[in-house]
Amino acid sequence: MNKEFLHNKDGRAIRILAEFLEPEYRFRQFGIDDTIVFFGSARILPKRVAAANLRKLRKDPKSPVAAVRKAVHNLEMSRYYEEAVELSRRLSEWNKSQKNQYAICSGGGPGIMEASNKGAHLAHAPSIGLNIHLPFEQHANPYISSHLNFEFHYFFVRKFWFVYMAKAIIMFPGGFGTLDEMMEVLTLVQTERITKKMVVVLYGAEFWSKVLNLDYLVETGMISPEDLNLFKICATVEEAFEYVTKGLRVNSDADSKKKKSADAKKKTSKKG
Repeated sequence: MNKEFLHNKDGRAIRILAEFLEPEYRFRQFGIDDTIVFFGSARILPKRVAAANLRKLRKDPKSPVAAVRKAVHNLEMSRYYEEAVELSRRLSEWNKSQKNQYAICSGGGPGIMEASNKGAHLAHAPSIGLNIHLPFEQHANPYISSHLNFEFHYFFVRKFWFVYMAKAIIMFPGGFGTLDEMMEVLTLVQTERITKKMVVVLYGAEFWSKVLNLDYLVETGMISPEDLNLFKICATVEEAFEYVTKGLRVNSDADSKKKKSADAKKKTSKKG
């Protein structure tokens, strides 16, 4: 094998193809067909970590005011980490009794990604981490199932695997990366480039109401009023859990009916 060729620009197509095909092989090997994807910030800390950081700063009289203020904010935002753990755990428990199986999937890193993998881990359920090599913030969290831990170099291949198997996507608070992933998913659903039924949740009503002025987008005609029906903003774990599970059941039933109808048509066609 010519490693020099594989690692220079002329070998890029081969590297892309490998990143595309290897996950497919592994998902098929372990029977993963459908996923529930969690997106969200890598910077959101577990509550115990955020609380410890704040206590440490407050004990030191020399701590800068800005640092204390940031630590207070981090503690406030840590509720989303804990709620992501709980939502993922509940969805993983619910999934055990379902005919269709949905594996929890995250970006594989810290923050909300870690929280969603942790929730599945607590429920003794497998979970996927679609990690990506970055110079900061990103490292594989310890709660990903070892056989479902991936690392990508190319963002677009990673995004493909996020969306291709997703039957539900839950967007927790996040920054540029989360916004990028959210808008790409909503664009694909809006333009019907995604033809399957997909449940989309924006989790954290207080956060998203400040980040996104959706009413203004409608008012200015940048989106249609019905585009607001492409997703649901949820404020609690219970609300998100009910919406996601109900949506998955409805979509699964619709898919089953469609498949039965298609099978019946094939049989009729063969008889004719």
